[in-house]
Amino acid sequence: MDGAPTLPAVAAPRGGAAGLGSGPAPGRPPLPTPALSFPVELLLAARGAGAGIGAAIFDVDGVLTDGRVYIGADGEVFKAFSTLDGQGLKLLAQAGIVPIVVTGRDSPGVRRRMADLGIDCVAYGAADKITVAAVLVERLGLGWDRVAAMGDDWPDLPILRRAAFACAPPHAHVEVRAVARHVTAAAAGHGAAREFCDLLLVASGRYAELLHGPLFALDGAR
Repeated sequence: MDGAPTLPAVAAPRGGAAGLGSGPAPGRPPLPTPALSFPVELLLAARGAGAGIGAAIFDVDGVLTDGRVYIGADGEVFKAFSTLDGQGLKLLAQAGIVPIVVTGRDSPGVRRRMADLGIDCVAYGAADKITVAAVLVERLGLGWDRVAAMGDDWPDLPILRRAAFACAPPHAHVEVRAVARHVTAAAAGHGAAREFCDLLLVASGRYAELLHGPLFALDGAR
């Protein structure tokens, strides 16, 4: 149901995560090194400028889902979301990187998914994605040099070109992959967004802290 985008009130980004572990107690063995790693050049690109990446913009269809839309006989729309991606989005928020979702479609299912994840910074039914994204970024008090983005098709290109760091899933359109600094190994709807989140967390220096802190299922769908 494309139409006028819905823009929420946006709170200022939080400076850090509450309740994170601070490392092993005295006398305990050191914490293991995380298994995940990325090339140094990629991490430097994903770090952003100044204070680092403060927000990450995500498309829905083809990024948080596999891009397929199931339409029932009565017109109802069904989409499948990954709990891996959901956990990653919640971890970003814990690390002080605000998840922003800008989608060209609107449906009760997408709104329910965003509500389950506690994502308030969302624009639904956004035909002109860069315009609504710019409003959301400005409300957060950030410059585009502190914004990363992930998309898969032409409507996402203006955002990806303006963001400090652009990412795409492997089956994104060729023009999108051409501007992306990183193309994920994981497929859209099957962990691609989580890979993007993990990359931003490693680049920010928060990944190991989150991994070694209290580990909870942050995605309410789990």
